[in-house]
Amino acid sequence: MNAPRDPLNPERDPVDAAVDEQKMPLMEHLIELRSRLVRALAALFVGFLISYYFADQIYQFLVQPLADLFEGQSGRRLIYTGLHEAFFTYIKVAAFSAICVAFPVIAMQFWKFVAPGLYKHERKAFLPFLLATPVLFLMGAALAYYVVCPFAWKFFLSFETAAAPHSLPIVVEPKVNEYLSLVMTLVLAFGMSFELPVLLVLLARIGIFTAEDLAAKRRYAIVIVFIVAAVVTPPDPISQVSLAVPLIGLYEASILAIRMLEKRKKAAAAA
Repeated sequence: MNAPRDPLNPERDPVDAAVDEQKMPLMEHLIELRSRLVRALAALFVGFLISYYFADQIYQFLVQPLADLFEGQSGRRLIYTGLHEAFFTYIKVAAFSAICVAFPVIAMQFWKFVAPGLYKHERKAFLPFLLATPVLFLMGAALAYYVVCPFAWKFFLSFETAAAPHSLPIVVEPKVNEYLSLVMTLVLAFGMSFELPVLLVLLARIGIFTAEDLAAKRRYAIVIVFIVAAVVTPPDPISQVSLAVPLIGLYEASILAIRMLEKRKKAAAAA
């Protein structure tokens, strides 16, 4: 069947007109995407400016686990060996804080971009995952800061040795850049790792796998979890186990959540 000609321009090829009609929605989506990205980047920029203003307070907060272990010991300090190192350290601290501060705005912009393309029941199903994402991230970050960091620092400080005859003491003097990079890496790694249930449940909802598939691959998942924990945490068993054990628990919780969703889906189909 031939495509109808454009009444405003009869000489125009009908195929070209049809292609242009299909391009318009794509252009609208790209414009909308650009708008959402600009707002997300603006939130990051504002968060960076605010975080840089409070960079010293944020630094004090991040260094507190080590300061607690050094409390009452004279001569303890953090050092920097390059003239520019302290400045760029504060830049990294501000950028790290900006990501955390702007995350709700970024998530909201992502939701506003995706939501119009979803059905009403799909929006209701997706919204709990959007709300659970920052909660799980904060849980992982809190575990890293309040539990893992103090135990890991205590473990590393145990290798210090006192002065003895005909020998030199081993005393730790951490570089401020390396210390803060390690803390921020741990916080982000734990926070992102705790998003595992959201990822697995979403993949199960779109039919990538089922709860039985995850249960059958449990042994492989445990091995992968310990490998990931060994990569993203310091090379000590306390940090690795502190990340691996909660991830295994979250994996099991994901299986239970997916089974509940599958039961609801079967009940709805039967009704």
